[in-house]
Amino acid sequence: MRTPEDARLSSPSPASTLPASTVPATAPGPLTAAPAQRFEGGEAIGREEWLATEEPLELRLALAEEEGDLEVDVTPEKSGGLTLSVLMRTPGADRELLTGWLVSEGLYDPGLDLWPDPENPNLWHLRAPDPAPLAAAARLGVSSSACGVCGSGSIERLAVKAAPPVWTGGPLSAEGLSRLPERLRAEQPGFDRSGGLHAAALFSAGGELLRAFEDVGRHNAVDKVVGWLTLSGPPAGSLILCVSSRAGFEIVQKAVMAGVAVTVTVGAATSLACDTARVFGVTLGAFAREGRVTLYSGAERVQPG
Repeated sequence: MRTPEDARLSSPSPASTLPASTVPATAPGPLTAAPAQRFEGGEAIGREEWLATEEPLELRLALAEEEGDLEVDVTPEKSGGLTLSVLMRTPGADRELLTGWLVSEGLYDPGLDLWPDPENPNLWHLRAPDPAPLAAAARLGVSSSACGVCGSGSIERLAVKAAPPVWTGGPLSAEGLSRLPERLRAEQPGFDRSGGLHAAALFSAGGELLRAFEDVGRHNAVDKVVGWLTLSGPPAGSLILCVSSRAGFEIVQKAVMAGVAVTVTVGAATSLACDTARVFGVTLGAFAREGRVTLYSGAERVQPG
């Protein structure tokens, strides 16, 4: 599947280094061209390389000011607003990314108003009917695309926010699960050119690819598909999340928050990811490739062959 963002692959813009006040309104593309020299066989060859674009995306909460007995909304462009988070991401599908991030953090409300800044492509604004919970959850610092500490730090904290997902898709085929990463790989044009982008996708229980996104951060790619699911996707109970990375805690956490009961990854699973999957009844498969998949939880939903 292709999106309007994919069309920019053929003409990426350089990553911006301008201050926020002078950043042009033209959004950078997912890939950036860079000069390089390859040393091979005793020779140095000058060439142009394609790099995965990594830029900050700031989300600001629009606040209100007290004027006498009246509460008057102040536009975030004038007030500055309150920074909720700064995500290091690959530009493209920013609305889906921010929506998915809000879902993953337990902060999403259908009544939220989310819009891009008219002057800065790396800034979005958010207005909420009740801004107090969002203001209380405002983060300090930058969330790296390498993830690090991605938010909720324990199974106990996750249990306060989310209930176990309910699987409604019927029996699954182990062979079918093992082939999902191969299907996902075919939807990674950015990785083909840069080698630096992860991807995540949602599949139906029957293996139909519904939506895929690429990003320099694996958790960002997951947030993008979660955001798409929240905004316009089908019910989550019969969907499978596939990620082109290892299965860390944050990947299973995001699946649980989105109500997705089956997760498959190309790489290994961590101990906390497995523990979380068992507690929440998530079918977690790792090392999915070439007709095999290793299941660490929820194997009762999967049939051999």
